[in-house]
Amino acid sequence: MNCENTAHHVSVLLEETLDILDIRPGMRVLDATLGLGGHSRAMIERAGGDLELIGIDRDESALALAEKRLSDFPSVKLAHSPFSQFDEVLAALDVDMVDAVLADIGVSSLQLDDPTRGFGHRHDGPLDMRMDASGNEMTAMRLLEKASRRDIKLMIARLGEDPQAGRIASAIVRAREEGTLTSTTDLAEIVSAAYPAKWRATARQHPATRTFQALRMTVNKELEELREFLAKIVGYVRPGGRLAIISFHSLEDRIVKHTFRDEARDCICPPRQPFCTCGKVKRLEILTKKPIMAGEAEIAANPRARSAKLRAARRIG
Repeated sequence: MNCENTAHHVSVLLEETLDILDIRPGMRVLDATLGLGGHSRAMIERAGGDLELIGIDRDESALALAEKRLSDFPSVKLAHSPFSQFDEVLAALDVDMVDAVLADIGVSSLQLDDPTRGFGHRHDGPLDMRMDASGNEMTAMRLLEKASRRDIKLMIARLGEDPQAGRIASAIVRAREEGTLTSTTDLAEIVSAAYPAKWRATARQHPATRTFQALRMTVNKELEELREFLAKIVGYVRPGGRLAIISFHSLEDRIVKHTFRDEARDCICPPRQPFCTCGKVKRLEILTKKPIMAGEAEIAANPRARSAKLRAARRIG
């Protein structure tokens, strides 16, 4: 695989992200989910090459491609790590604060389009779905082998937001017992067959899309990663610096929204309490009252952008 494989990958909300982060020469920026390096390269170019960039990603394949894509910029430092552990990466680089932070927490085209990774239902492949195969033994197949019908149903209902979660869970357990669940196409066919015929006929996307999403998010503990990241990141942004998060799932967006809201509030003691005992200090100013979303032109060029939501805040204090 070479850098040409990154040509089809389009970074979502690119200009909007550069603008809201106020990218300027001389900044130190953390790209916490580097992916294929599209946002990072654009940030460096916006700064005329005068930008120190720290990029991390837990997908070694993506990291290798990003390294090639950014090889002509000497001020780039890359690390293999989950984005929730960014603080360990910064400590290893002797960095205490940064001027801007970006986290694009969606799955990449590289992952979706590689059959051997098992992220998508369009091609036959193993039910893997791990973003970091080096540190996670829980594949999607292993998860489905061990989970109860109830747990599978709850996972698909919560993370996939699929109203047919119960029927799908029953079909998966039945196929598991019959030994007919071994690959991505097996799972896609099982889910599709579990859908009522009228639902299949009117569906705007493949019936298995939401089930695959729920499995991927569970295998990679994506919501847990996001919560841990947000719990720490504000303290590493320099006053006046900016933090931008791009999410693709309603639960992710809700976590970002609530975190920003909480960090933009002062004392949370009861109103009638005569003095503050909580000690809470406002640390963020929200820059996006509503999330920034892709326009019609971007969605037409890149359908994945339809579900992207960008929220941003400025560090104060």
